[in-house]
Amino acid sequence: MARVGRDLVSRPRKPGPPRLKPPPPKSPARGPLPEELARDAVAHEEEAPGGKVRMTFRVVLPRSVAEALAARSIREEKNLPLLVTEILEAAAKKGDG
Repeated sequence: MARVGRDLVSRPRKPGPPRLKPPPPKSPARGPLPEELARDAVAHEEEAPGGKVRMTFRVVLPRSVAEALAARSIREEKNLPLLVTEILEAAAKKGDG
């Protein structure tokens, strides 16, 4: 006996609410801005006179760069931490512009 093509016929949908499109994906929540994060991080640093903060960290440099910085500090008659501070301040100002 031959099978009737019943399996191939689509059946009408049951009545019900119409299908809704899925909601669009939610955009990721905006996190704090880098400036806000920086302000929070610096708030925990030790205060220094003149509205400054004392940040202590180590820098790993190639020997040639360390020697060049030391030679520059000697030529300019400044101690190395002061020279590095001036370089960092200038770089921060340049980055803001």
